[in-house]
Order: sequence, then structure tokens, then C-alpha cells
Amino acid sequence: MDIDWNARIRPAGDRAMLITLDDPRPVQRLASALRVHAIAGVEDVLPAAETVLVTMHSVSYGVQVRRELVALLDRLDHEPPQADSADVSRGTLPDDEPVVEIPVRYDGADLPEVARLLDLSVPAVIAAHTGTIWRCAFVGFAPGFGYLTSPDGRLTVPRRASARSAIPVGSVALAGGYSAVYPRGTPGGWQLIGTTDLRMWAVDRDPPALVRAGSAIRFVVSEE
Repeated sequence: MDIDWNARIRPAGDRAMLITLDDPRPVQRLASALRVHAIAGVEDVLPAAETVLVTMHSVSYGVQVRRELVALLDRLDHEPPQADSADVSRGTLPDDEPVVEIPVRYDGADLPEVARLLDLSVPAVIAAHTGTIWRCAFVGFAPGFGYLTSPDGRLTVPRRASARSAIPVGSVALAGGYSAVYPRGTPGGWQLIGTTDLRMWAVDRDPPALVRAGSAIRFVVSEE
């Protein structure tokens, strides 16, 4: 059954459109395709968990951009997904951006519980976390908080039954199929598996965010 893509595209002000896809994987495919196959008039592409926001240089591009978005969505819907469609940001992600390595001390309070939930040993959880290239699907919640996805989703665990009132800056966590590093101290309900000293957000750095949409991330065991 063909999807009515026009119905999935809604105006977001006069110079933006919001595409609702209801699943992270087609979001990443669409954002990646928009970066590779640029549509005239599109200024930026901002992926989220289940949506993609497309901003335009001018309201005059609206009709043409909508038409091309519908055509692109239809084509992607009929194409088999590629093994890795990871570049999910236009204008904010250089083509040659290196893999970001994040050294982690796997000392998180929830690491034993994560191992139990996954029916794995603690060393096996660590090996799985460090043994894949994670991709930043989108950034949200707090500046520098990247929602990282893995190709196989094998470390998918639920959020904690009760959130903590304070999670230390640099905490490495898992929840709902994502991994993340807390860029600042904040309440949160993710499962804590480790800590890092890397600053995920620094206003004195250009750009301030260490991880951006589309970034590739590799976690490594800290030697400290």
C-alpha cells in the first residue's frame, strides 16, 4: 500500500516543513538522502527521533521543495535500505569528519543491571558497547546531548523505573536503543554504565558540541 507522503509533510512556519516518519531508521535515511541529493532552496535538515525538519531559504521555494520531498520519500520507500545511511545533517557535518573516540571508565552504577537485562556478562556489555561504531541520529534534551544509535541495536534496554534527581556530567548511559553522554549534570532516567572526562559541550570550543547529527562515535575503554 502506497503512503500519502503529502499528508506526512506539514508547514512549520512559512520557511520550514516538518516530515513525520514515526521511526528513527527512515528519518536517518531521509536526512542522509537530503544531504547527498540537495534540493534547491533547502537551507538545513534537522533530524529528530521520528521527524525531519527542513528549513528553506525563502517561502518562494515551498511548492517545489514539497514536490521534491514527496518524490524523494516515495523513492526511498521503494528502495531497499542501505547498510549504513549515517550522514544525517546538511551544512553542519563535514564529509571528512573523523570518528570521535570517547574514552570511558565502565564504572556506572547500572552496569550490572544492564548486563542482567541483556542476559550478558558485564565484560560482554562493555565489549558490545566498544565494539561498534555509533552514529548520532539527532541532538536534543540538552546542548551537546547526542542520541547515538548502533547498527544492530543489541544494547537496547529500558529506562530506569524511577529517574535520578541528578546525574553527573560525563555519565555514559543507555536507554531505549540509544546511548548518550550527559553533557552536564541533570536529572535523568537512563541506565548509567560509565563515565568520561571528555566535554561534550564547551562554549569556548568551535563548534561547541563534540558530537553533532551524523557524527560517528567509538567508545573505548579508558586507560586511566
